[in-house]
Amino acid sequence: MSAPLRGISSMATRQVLAELASAWERRGGTPLQIESVGGVDAAKRVAAGEAFDVVFLASDAIDKLLAAGHAAGDRADLVFSGVAVAVRKGASRPDIGSEEALKQAVRAAPTIGYSTGPSGTALMRLFERWGIADEVKQRTVQAPPGVPVGSLVAKGEVALGFQQYSELMHLEGIEVLGPLPEPVQINTVFSGAVCATAAQPQVVRELLAFMASPETAQVKRRCGMDAA
Repeated sequence: MSAPLRGISSMATRQVLAELASAWERRGGTPLQIESVGGVDAAKRVAAGEAFDVVFLASDAIDKLLAAGHAAGDRADLVFSGVAVAVRKGASRPDIGSEEALKQAVRAAPTIGYSTGPSGTALMRLFERWGIADEVKQRTVQAPPGVPVGSLVAKGEVALGFQQYSELMHLEGIEVLGPLPEPVQINTVFSGAVCATAAQPQVVRELLAFMASPETAQVKRRCGMDAA
């Protein structure tokens, strides 16, 4: 029997990857063990040569690992993940149905939570484009790596939280207001790649082909994401 594959991922995809790994193993695939951590930490560990077979991160982070030789072959795009907005359960629900309404909700919020991942970076760029970055700077709280923004919302540490819907949808103590309005929606592509340290690279390629296949689309939707 082959040794289990060892993978690492950012927190944003932990649920969908767990379900995809189970589906893969039910088909007779080599068992897959995935450690989910902050995305920056995951990329650093792969770059440092830690012995992983497969890595799952935002596509731009995967591209950097490929370019530096820490991952090999082609990038396998797996899911699109959009950002949603949450408030504490029972709190007032501001209107976020349009770009202008969302902007006003942000300006009115006493505190605003965002993530360390690519969606958080894109959100800060949106605030800059709106011309409110300086206005809200003292009221923004970045969740520590690996800590869901929704957990800060649930504890009352931030009033308005922004993160991928997939990371908010199962958390208790919060209410998801909905996705960002389409004109300003932030979509992140999450991808997988074979690590340079992979002991079974061909098996990893087969795993990634399965995870990117049309038959996995329903699992991805159930986890709050869309197939890439």
